Amino acid sequence: MPSHTLPRVRCKGGQNENNLAFISIPPQLYKPVVWKWRTMEMWSDCDVSTPAIEPRLMIRATALSALVPRLAGQRVLVIGDLTLDEYLYGRATRLSREAPIPVLEFLRREVILGGATNPARNIVALGGFATQVGIIGADSEGEQVRALCQAARIDATGLIVAPERPTTRKTRILADEAPRLPQQVARLDRLERAPLGPADEVRVIEALEALVPGHAAVLCSDYQLGLLTPRVVRAVRALCQAHGALFCVDAQGNSRYYSGADLFRCNNREAEAALEQPLRSEADFRRGVGRLRAELDARLVIVTRGPEGLSLEGDGVGYTYLPALRISEVYDTTGAGDTFVAVATLALAAGIAPVEAAHLANAAAALVVRRFGNAVVTPEELRDALERHAQGDTELQP
Repeated sequence: MPSHTLPRVRCKGGQNENNLAFISIPPQLYKPVVWKWRTMEMWSDCDVSTPAIEPRLMIRATALSALVPRLAGQRVLVIGDLTLDEYLYGRATRLSREAPIPVLEFLRREVILGGATNPARNIVALGGFATQVGIIGADSEGEQVRALCQAARIDATGLIVAPERPTTRKTRILADEAPRLPQQVARLDRLERAPLGPADEVRVIEALEALVPGHAAVLCSDYQLGLLTPRVVRAVRALCQAHGALFCVDAQGNSRYYSGADLFRCNNREAEAALEQPLRSEADFRRGVGRLRAELDARLVIVTRGPEGLSLEGDGVGYTYLPALRISEVYDTTGAGDTFVAVATLALAAGIAPVEAAHLANAAAALVVRRFGNAVVTPEELRDALERHAQGDTELQP
């Protein structure tokens, strides 16, 4: 990747020009403990060269803000790999004698919905109705996922218990030193990647047959944890066609499963993997997005490019590049893709044109990266941010 395209990340506590982030521990105990950011996915305040934007592609933010109310009321079924996200916070008191790591004294524990439940949370936050279909284990984590769905006003009718599989849990350990933002020290995942067995596939498909009617769209949120098998995806596609629902996909791999999608979204790294070629220049993206759309027979393909914006191409929409909205600081990129695809799906279900849908999703994703953890955007926040942007505020803020 050319050096001029790398984002410059503002670390809390100071500017670090080498894309390094430091764990917050007391100054008297400080020794640098560093990890490199995954720069390709960083939505960041960056100084990069971007292609010129044709005037006809620039949509005034005031017009976009007027579209936000249309996101409400849409019914979307979300199927995918469910996750319970656990956050363990501690105060760093010293460096361990056993390893070059900080010792944290426990402060608090938080659990929130993650994985395929995060798009559902965003749909509800924007005034839509979300029905969740997925697998949980016969364990306390599964019970927590069900309870959190109900608390978030997500219809949990489609949650299926598979006793032989654990509920996916992602545990993040964070150093918390107020007033600085918490910084992640480590993550421990408990999960099962094996594909669903035939019996569980039948149960999922039966749930889909009962639930897809009455929904404007079905969103497949594939975290590659075994739920979205080829058989299940074929059933989703067929049911969408039978009931006039949009077939939308957020693929983190397995792109070949999803031919015929009305919306196919992936990030640039996932697009490179699907195409088996690097995407470095704008010409690469133009060719790559067109080829991906042709090979997947998709009505609309959107490739999000982190700090460099996004590229799209679809039926009646030629290749289009949209820059990322400028934001002052990036706190956490977790869940930005979920927010993007949730807003894009709602917009398309509401009959909003693809480029406008991408603009709305782009703005929503820019808001959530300024918050910690899986975050959601409300209609008021999205509308107000777009209106401020239209009034000349060059940095999008919640």
